[in-house]
Amino acid sequence: MATKKVTILENILSANDQLAEKNRSLLDHHGIFSINIMASPGAGKTSLILKTIDILKKTVRIGVIEGDTAAVTIDADRVIAGGAYAVQINTGGNCHLDSSMIEAGLNQLPLEQLDLIIVENVGNLVCPAAFDLGTSIRALIASIPEGDDKPYKYPGMYRGVDVLILNKIDLKPYVPFNDDYFLNGVRLLNPKLQVFPLSCKTEEGMDSWIEWIKGQLKKKV
Repeated sequence: MATKKVTILENILSANDQLAEKNRSLLDHHGIFSINIMASPGAGKTSLILKTIDILKKTVRIGVIEGDTAAVTIDADRVIAGGAYAVQINTGGNCHLDSSMIEAGLNQLPLEQLDLIIVENVGNLVCPAAFDLGTSIRALIASIPEGDDKPYKYPGMYRGVDVLILNKIDLKPYVPFNDDYFLNGVRLLNPKLQVFPLSCKTEEGMDSWIEWIKGQLKKKV
């Protein structure tokens, strides 16, 4: 039974990866830079997205694909109100987005009018790591209140991303968090990982994040 389950999972991931390449080709064709943002619930995915939109919206055309396990449009409505295009994807209870869901979302966005697409994945530190969506970059948000042990507990997630945002650094005076312990765990898993410590609330560190995005957008021109 174990062998059969493994084979089925391998087939699912293979099909997902093939469609992810199709999504990637479509985005590249339109010159769009895209980010798959993953995190645990409450780490600040939506807050970072909204703050990024607010800073960039005058010069960058942005679309957002919102993934959620329930049929609610709260986050998508906030994104639209913030000045960006948005599509809500209901995963039907699944703990992650997959490439077929992203394909459906892309079909609902005016790709010819966009420079940047941000995907807000389902809040989870396990399942989303296994599914390539076809985005340019895979980013993870960690937050100070979650604790400094997350790289050790969820190595698969930290090993598989390109960028790490350490959010809520304004809470460091109030929450026990060992930076060295956290970053040592990160570097053991992903030595070249780019890390952006920031606070969506105070905007400390946001400049570096925004400048990095602008740099990636220039590469797509």
